[in-house]
Amino acid sequence: MRFLYDGDGIGGRIKATPEDFIVREVVGNGRVLNVDEKVSPGMLGMEEKPDGKFAAFVLQKYNWDTVNALRTISKRLGRGRKSISYFGVKDKISLSVQIAAIYGVEPSALERIHIKDIRINGAWRSDEILMGGNLGNSFSVFVRDCARRAEAERIVEGLDGRMLNYFDRQRFGNRLNNAIVGLRIMNSDFKGAVMEFLCGGKDSDPDAAEARGRLAEEMDFAKALEYFPRYLRNERAVIEYMARYGNYANALRKIHRGISLMFIHAVEALVFNYSLERLAEGGAFEWAHYCGSNFYGFPDVSVGGSVDNGFPVGNIVGYETEIGRISADEHYALESLGIMPGSFRIKGMPELSMKGTMRTLIAPVKDLHAADEGERACRLEFTLPPGSYATMLLREFTKDPGMDMEEMIKAAGAATEGAS
Repeated sequence: MRFLYDGDGIGGRIKATPEDFIVREVVGNGRVLNVDEKVSPGMLGMEEKPDGKFAAFVLQKYNWDTVNALRTISKRLGRGRKSISYFGVKDKISLSVQIAAIYGVEPSALERIHIKDIRINGAWRSDEILMGGNLGNSFSVFVRDCARRAEAERIVEGLDGRMLNYFDRQRFGNRLNNAIVGLRIMNSDFKGAVMEFLCGGKDSDPDAAEARGRLAEEMDFAKALEYFPRYLRNERAVIEYMARYGNYANALRKIHRGISLMFIHAVEALVFNYSLERLAEGGAFEWAHYCGSNFYGFPDVSVGGSVDNGFPVGNIVGYETEIGRISADEHYALESLGIMPGSFRIKGMPELSMKGTMRTLIAPVKDLHAADEGERACRLEFTLPPGSYATMLLREFTKDPGMDMEEMIKAAGAATEGAS
């Protein structure tokens, strides 16, 4: 992965503790959700709807990932996993505040709930909360063990309110094999997708790694329920279904749809990241397509823009992406993966099909500044558009080399070659 700023970094570590990484959603009226602040819908420019079928609420969580926090809340209230909705996923190792909603519960029930490290900072009747409905996210990040803290201000100046808008490894999964699962699904190789999800990649947890290896060797799903770690809930749901029914496609449907979609998103992200890396390697961003901005000054891909007044955009390729809009680098990535735009129309699992959209290659960074926090520490504060990764901005400071996109393209293509 390339860097926008060519100078030295500050080094250091992020996410040593959850409170080192504070994430607060920016809602539709531009208000930032503050930690421990009780709010009403009117304060957020949102409407309380007495006849609404959802209870919208402000979720504050500490060291919880968004999906598991919401799943735990919904289970406590007697609702299923499909009842939850949210604007976006927030990091597990963080203190974060965000909007979410649950179908079929009373707001008062949410406000009475007690779960360790979870707070409800307001709840009201509303409609469903749709992914991407927030304006952005505001971050406050504490960087420890900085080797060259004084470089921070120079990096802020050098970036000039911009960042390379890469997808980060969260999109590709902890085992970096989400795209392989996605490609197998797109190729209707549902057995291969299930086995890659359950057994593929490199797991850093030794117990999980041992369980995955044993299942791959024995292929005994009933037996696997005895030894697969309890915390691997999605894996166990798939294994239990396979043990009872043996249908690979339907077993994949036991995974929460938000996670299943991530497999296909990972394929799209791999193509996008490869194209961005090639552009950044050349050092120039002359591009054919630009988008405009919203009232907050962040990109809006539905609004046309220009080279003088807009943001360069690349494709998130889907089945509706026009061939004439696809760049040479995007073509190369698609061919290396053995797919084409039409491959994102998934006949065997149409609920995972992707039409395609656009994404800015360069993302704006609002209010970026650095402050000293002692002899070897620094605090970075900034606001990013929805879908832009703080960790991709932070690597400009820490100089984390990131992922090798060429190698990931080759590995994913080789892993799925000949799939049927």
